Amino acid sequence: MPQFDYVIIGSGLGGLLCAYTLTKEGNSVCILEKNRQIGGNLQIFVRDKAIFDTGIHYIGGLDEGQNLNQYFRYFGLMDKLKLKKLDEDCFDVVSFDHDENEYPYAMGYERFSEKLIEQFPSEKEAIQKYCTKLREISNFSPLYNLRYSEQSFFNTEYLSVNAKEYIESITSNEILQNVLAGTNPLYAGIGEKTPLYVHGLIINSYIESAYKCIGGGAQIATILTKSIKEMGGEIRNYSEVTKFCFKGDEIESVELSNGERVEGKRFISNIHPSNTLDMVEPGKIRKAYSTRIHSLENTSSVFILNIVLKPKTIKYRNCNIYHYKNPDVWNTLNYNEENWPLGYALFFPVSRQDEEYAESLTIMAYMKYEDVAPWEFSFHTIPHHRTNRGEGYEEFKIRKAEKLINELEKRIPGLRGKIKSYNTSTPLTYRDYIGTKDGSMYGVMKDYSDPIKTFIPTRTKVPNLFFTGQNISLHGVLGVTISSVTTCSEFFGMEYLINKISKA
Repeated sequence: MPQFDYVIIGSGLGGLLCAYTLTKEGNSVCILEKNRQIGGNLQIFVRDKAIFDTGIHYIGGLDEGQNLNQYFRYFGLMDKLKLKKLDEDCFDVVSFDHDENEYPYAMGYERFSEKLIEQFPSEKEAIQKYCTKLREISNFSPLYNLRYSEQSFFNTEYLSVNAKEYIESITSNEILQNVLAGTNPLYAGIGEKTPLYVHGLIINSYIESAYKCIGGGAQIATILTKSIKEMGGEIRNYSEVTKFCFKGDEIESVELSNGERVEGKRFISNIHPSNTLDMVEPGKIRKAYSTRIHSLENTSSVFILNIVLKPKTIKYRNCNIYHYKNPDVWNTLNYNEENWPLGYALFFPVSRQDEEYAESLTIMAYMKYEDVAPWEFSFHTIPHHRTNRGEGYEEFKIRKAEKLINELEKRIPGLRGKIKSYNTSTPLTYRDYIGTKDGSMYGVMKDYSDPIKTFIPTRTKVPNLFFTGQNISLHGVLGVTISSVTTCSEFFGMEYLINKISKA
């Protein structure tokens, strides 16, 4: 059996970035991926010749001198990506039924403030206070700003501030409150739980700059895969890890679904911590630790409608739209069968052929895992023999798609007649292809009322097992990038890594 310095489980962005750093430092690395396609949420797929992203709909912080730009330079990505910058005056739009206004998010805090003050002239002080707070939170996070600090961000007062309550404290204007929180599908915000720092760090990144990947986010995985292999790393798909094999207190190897074992000195899991611990034999981890990880609540899942449009029927908009039936954006998960969806996010994928007209649309609406529970014992990933979920499941997806199209028609009259074809995904799709038990979009939910409970360190209770990915620090491209650096700092030291990244 070959022995690697590091064996990484899962080829999502966190696993790929860890592998890049480790191979760059001269280590032998093997990534094991259960699916055919590498990249986790970076995956794309094609329907009717239109490219759709699985999860990377746009990226923030990529302008020169900004945080993700510098991280991506270190990882050899920045000069190779094909990107399109979104509208600087209106990269995101928040809107509501029965309100003819569109409320824009503009890039740069000065422009962001100006555009909102135009809509809410009497709320200038509140808007400026909000912007100041977001910058304050962002500036205080060392890794967010590529700084080494002995003081951990996770020991600060920002963890225990509720996002919804903070926004309501600076303005009594309910429309403005909901506009400022209107892009909360970016972090699956829950009014009674979401911390202000989660809201602040994510929104700040996009206010700084916002880009879409031309041809989809899979180019990130493609570039990283090529670099890792050129440096001697190994990446294997169709390699599903089913259990850890121990020698004493440490892991000696992982066993794959085909019975093969892969040996390593250290192991990094880029899959959900709960799924990871399911592969640890009883007695190797304290029950209290395992129980805590398994008890953590995950963020919501999502229903996605991907539409292929008839040629030259809908103009391309260089922005994203977050629309709600009511100005109550924190409660869109509290739907029932009759009123679903209470809101949706609409994305215009960048066409490689036509800059004037949209080739396709992607629409996301919150969906609870319990809605698809009748079919939870079926699986649909390529390595497995596919289980037929039955006519009931197909009818469910069609019913939901038609309801979503009905809502979209309110914003895009005549849309139905402009659709060439569509496909859908549900929480089961996320569960099977991304690997969370309940199809969660962003993994573990952060809770301002008990922040330490929802903080998962990279180092586990098994001496040579480590976590990385969206559950560790923050989700999203920037959050996962930071988590990969946090994981690798266990081996090289944070000061050493930050110095290398800053000089890239």
